[in-house]
Order: sequence, then structure tokens, then C-alpha cells
Amino acid sequence: MAPRIFTPSSGKLLNRSSFKADMNQQPQSVYEFGPFRLDAAEHLLLRDGAAVPLTPKAFDLLLALVERHGHLLEKDELLKKVWPDTFVEEANLASNISQLRKALGDGENGHRYIETMPKRGYRFVASVNKVEDEGAEPTIQEQSGSQNTVAEGALAANASELKTEHPVVKAENLTSKVKRYSRSLFLALALIILSGVALATFVLRPPLAPKVTASVPITNDGRRKSLPIVTDGPQLYFSIGKDLAQAPSAGGETVTIPGSFPNSTIGDISPDRSELLVSRGDDEYEGSLWALPVLGGAPRRLGDLLGHDATWKSGGRQIVYANGSALYLAKRDGTESRKFAPTDGRPYWIRWSPDGSRLRFTVRNAQNGATSLWEVAADGSNPHPLLPSWNNPSNECCGNWTADGRYFVFQSTRNRSTSIWARREQTGLLQRGNQEPIQLTVGPLNYYFPAPSQDGKKLFVVGEQKRGELVRYDAKTQQLVSYLGGKSDEQLDFSRDGEWIAYVSYPEGSLWRSRMDGEQRRQLSFPPMQAVLPRWSPDGKQIVFMASTQGKPWKTCLVSTEGGTPQQLISDERAEYDPGWSPDGKTLVFSARTPRDPSRMAIYLLELSTRRLSRLPGSEGMYSPRWSPDGRFIATHNIDLQNRLMLFEFTTQKWTDLFSGRHAGSPHWSRDGRHIFFYSTQEGRFLFRVGIGDRKVELWANLTGFRLARGVFGEWFGWTPDDQPLMLRDEGTQDIYALEWQTP
Repeated sequence: MAPRIFTPSSGKLLNRSSFKADMNQQPQSVYEFGPFRLDAAEHLLLRDGAAVPLTPKAFDLLLALVERHGHLLEKDELLKKVWPDTFVEEANLASNISQLRKALGDGENGHRYIETMPKRGYRFVASVNKVEDEGAEPTIQEQSGSQNTVAEGALAANASELKTEHPVVKAENLTSKVKRYSRSLFLALALIILSGVALATFVLRPPLAPKVTASVPITNDGRRKSLPIVTDGPQLYFSIGKDLAQAPSAGGETVTIPGSFPNSTIGDISPDRSELLVSRGDDEYEGSLWALPVLGGAPRRLGDLLGHDATWKSGGRQIVYANGSALYLAKRDGTESRKFAPTDGRPYWIRWSPDGSRLRFTVRNAQNGATSLWEVAADGSNPHPLLPSWNNPSNECCGNWTADGRYFVFQSTRNRSTSIWARREQTGLLQRGNQEPIQLTVGPLNYYFPAPSQDGKKLFVVGEQKRGELVRYDAKTQQLVSYLGGKSDEQLDFSRDGEWIAYVSYPEGSLWRSRMDGEQRRQLSFPPMQAVLPRWSPDGKQIVFMASTQGKPWKTCLVSTEGGTPQQLISDERAEYDPGWSPDGKTLVFSARTPRDPSRMAIYLLELSTRRLSRLPGSEGMYSPRWSPDGRFIATHNIDLQNRLMLFEFTTQKWTDLFSGRHAGSPHWSRDGRHIFFYSTQEGRFLFRVGIGDRKVELWANLTGFRLARGVFGEWFGWTPDDQPLMLRDEGTQDIYALEWQTP
């Protein structure tokens, strides 16, 4: 037979399972004082684990005193609390107090529990410890005999109350320890559950993203800045025009760096912030490498190294530099150079990770001009794109790590708008591994060349607002004057009768045609197509031009002057450039990359009636062809011979030099066919004229001091029907800004 327990609060005999269920239904308040433990919920008083028999009213009286221990309880207050809604004599209160003192052993061995305040009331004076809502079940140890009772008899003052019987039970000695253990276990389980919920919330909620909170201008000169920007903390260093310049990172005047070379570009700043790594513009493609002290002093040549960009390796004991399509590693003095890693294009903007474990750089694709970010290990192994298929077509550039290595910032161009993006780099136990780039800037400016400050709280960027003014060079005044209302248009070409013009809007890049007075305007190409170099057909019915869409190679396209869908003339994936017409309008001439070697250019002819394609003999290395008005010659440039101006004669099938100087470009036949105009950047910016018969070269215009806008292929030069130079003056602004940003 299961042991039963008598509960004074209910007056019921319960078996142990019922007792547990009954306990779970009630909140438990427990008081401990001396050797006693008072369970308010169960109306149970224990002494050293053994039950102390009390009548219900005596128990209620004790509970009232214990709950207000240390405080005087007036007699009236006690009577109302213990005998609510019942009139009793004050003697009943005194009788129950006496019973309590006897049960507690009040006064024995110096222990005091209840103090009498004459004529007023009583106070419980022993120290009490209250255990709130204790969840563990008391362990009760039964005495011998399954149904033993203790009968005290009814007190005279409580004769009307039922006589109660209590089982004599004894709790296990480990009761308090078990309860504390149970409580600790419950708290541990609760903590585990809460931790799991918190972790799930952290994992499932969207990660916090970095964001720009403010933009502060650093420079206000509006002049064109060239990549990159580097900083030593107090100063920013960059290229402006042909000069190397610096400005305070907090904002201020831009000044030229003492001892710097003209036509040079900055590659990096040394780890100790004392020297700039500079590529001097000795050659159109590669320059000598120098270390330039930032505080002034003689620059130091790095051996005989040639490259178009370079960076210091971790610690500054070595450098990595770019030459052609490969990266090379050398000692800081330029010795012991060796190939570090090949690339699939022209690498530049080279940056080491802060921990020196990997190198990132930008690669320009020689086929279509697309740029992408690449990464290679510190030993030169495993070169691979950083963001494959992220932006189609790829148009990312110019990345930099923050000093702590947590973020990598770079620029990306989409829909002809360039913005700054950030990629989270560091992941750990409490950091999620989402490395999807986050866009930081959105118009109205284009933003380039991000460079984090040393403390990581700012990003220094170049902000640009593009705008141009169409101008004509006046030979008499040697000044630029507004032309056709000074619209922001470029790439002008005129119909043979001089009544119509074709042009490309700047910077949008769409092809238009109109009359000379601007009337009857019609748009002939639409975004995302980018149009360049339109040419009127001799009969005035069609326009041929270069076009590129979504990062695909430049292709030769034909469109009716009345509008319609532009037609791509050649279906292969080779890039094509500079299309032009034969005088009879039956054949097109253009330059294109050769099938066997995509890095090589050649001149091709396309018969429009048959679509027969042929290569001009001996034209490898040639580009920018221009057919003479009489059809006898094709003028072009030889990239293999430093852009020499060359002339091909159809009758002799031979090539001859017209101008052996360097950096010539943009050839244009005079209307009478007796001269060729061309543009040269050798030691300045000049327009020349060379005679076809006498080969005499004349300076036509000095444009060195003018600020010209840069289009898709740099500065553009055109010609009016009477052979006056046209160009697009730069009316936009370009300044350095400090973007304040938050990085979670």
C-alpha cells in the first residue's frame, strides 16, 4: 500500500503521487529561520526535517508574524488576518501565541522568536530567509508506521475547530541540497534554451550592412584626378593633370609634390608612410619606377625596372610591379626581379591584404575593355577572379582593404554610373560569412578610387559630375570658342553636303542626328548601347559607327539616318574599331584584332554588297584607318612603331612613313585631300598637319593649356567642314570627398 501524507491545508490524506500533483498546482513560498522551515503553500512547519504539529489557526498566526518579521503587528490586525469575518475574543490570540512559543521552543537555549509588546501586539524577532517560488519538491521522510498521528487535543479557546491529526514525517537530510541542485539544473536548461533562441535570431536575421553617413569635400579645384589616392594620415597624395599633388586629409589647398616628375602616376605609399612608389611616364605603356620621399628629397630609381603600376610588399622589403600582362616581384632596390604571376589582360591597382596572405589587382581585358578584380596567393599561385558572374559585364576596379582587413572597398560601374561598394572580408564565430558586396554610394555623382583612412572611419573618393561644352579652336585668337550652342555632345561628323550632323551625347553615349541648326533631331541608338565615332555615308542615307552593349566587344554597326534598329555587320566576337567609308560608299574600312593573336591589330576591308572581308596587306600593328577623298590612300597609325603615322597606297600596295614622331593619333584628311591632320601628345598636346606631296609637317594648334573632357577613348578631336578643329571642353567637376561610414 502506497504511503499517504496528510496535508493540513486541505485536511486530506493523499498518496504520494497525488501529493506531488497538488504541490505543482500551487505557488510555493518558503521561509527559513533557525532550525525551522515554514512552507506556506502546504501549511507545513518542519524542524530539522521533522514536522511540527500546529492547528490551522496557529499556523496562520505564525505565517502572519513571519511574513512581517521585524515589524510590530497590532492585536486588531492579527485578529482580522487570522480570523477574518469572525468575532473572537482577544484571549484566542494569546492562547495561540502561547501554543506557538511552545512549539518553537521560544526562550530555550537563548533562542527568541516572538516578542510581546504589552497592550499593543507581537513581533517576530528571529532572522528569516525567504525562498521565493522554490520549484523543487520537499523530500519527506515518513516515520515508522504508515498512519501514525499526533493528537494535541483541542485548545479551550478553539473548541469549535476540528481536531486535526498530523503524520509524523521526517525529510531526508539532503532536501535542501536536492532543491538547490534542481533549481540550478532548471536555470541551466533555461539558459541553454535562451542561448539557442538568441543564436537562431542572430543567424536568421539579415546582417547589418555598412553605410555612408556623411560626405565632406576635401578639395574644391574641380580638376581631373587620376588614380589612385594614397594617404599617410595627415595628407592625401594623387595625380592631378600632369602633376603629382597632395592635399590635407582634413581639407585644404592642393599643391604639387616637391621633386615629382611630370606625367607620372602614384602606385602606392610605403608601409612606414615615408615614400611614394611612382611610375614615371617615360613611355606610353611602361615607365621607370621610382621611390619619391613625401617630405621632399631626391627620388630614388629602382634599378632598371619598367612598369605601369607597382605596390610595396608587406614590410616594404619587396615590390610587386606590373609590366605588360604580368606581375613581377623584385627587391625594394629593383634587383632580383622575377615573374610573380601572369594575367589575362593588363593588370594595375595592385594591393596586398593587411596580413600579407594574398594580393588583389584589377585586370583590363584587351578584347572588350572590361575590367575585373582578381586575387592571387602570396606565393603567386591560384590567380582567379574575385567576383565571377557578380556583374555582367564585369566593370569593377580599384580595390583597397581597410587597415584591419575587415572590409574590401572598390568601384563598380553599372548602367554608366560608377559607385563605391564594400565587401565584408573577416568572418568568425560571431560573424556570418555573407560576403555579398554592399553598395555605399548612389548618385548623383560618379565615385571613383576609394581609399580608406588609417583609422577606418572614412573613405576618400573622387566624386565626378560629367559635363562638356562643344568648342572650336580659333586659329586667329588661339582660343576655344563655343560651337553650335556649346552643347554637351562629342564625336561630330558632317554629311557630305554640310547640311546634317551626327553626334554622340555626352556622357550618355547615345547616337543622334539633326540638321546643323539643331532642327529635326532624331535618336538613332538607345541605352544600354554605347555609340562612338559615327561616320556619314557618301550618299547621306546611312551612318556607320562603333557600338558596345553589356560589355561585349566593340563592333561595327550600320543604321539608317531615318532611324531603326542598328545592324551589326560582322558576327564574330573580335573587337572592331574606327570604321570609315570608301569614297564610293561601297566598302568599309576598320581596324580589328587578328584571329590568331587577339593582342594584335590589323586593317580590314568589308564589301557591303557581298560582305566579303579582307585584310589590308602588311597592316598588322595598324589601327585608326582613314580613306583619302580620292580613294588612293589609307592613312593609319602603327602601334608597333610608337604610333607612327603611316600611309598605304593602293596602286603600289606599299606603306610609307608620314610622321615618325611618337604618340600620334586621330588622323583626318583635309577636304581637298592634300593634307592629313593628326593629334600628338609628345611633350604636350598639339595638332599637326602633314602634306601628302612634300611630307612637310606644320604645327596647326597648341592645345596644351586647355582642359578637355575625356570620353570613352579619352580626349576627342573632330573637324568642321572647313577643317577647323573641334573638341569637347571639360565643364564638369572632379573633387576628392571624405565619406564618413559605419562598419558593423
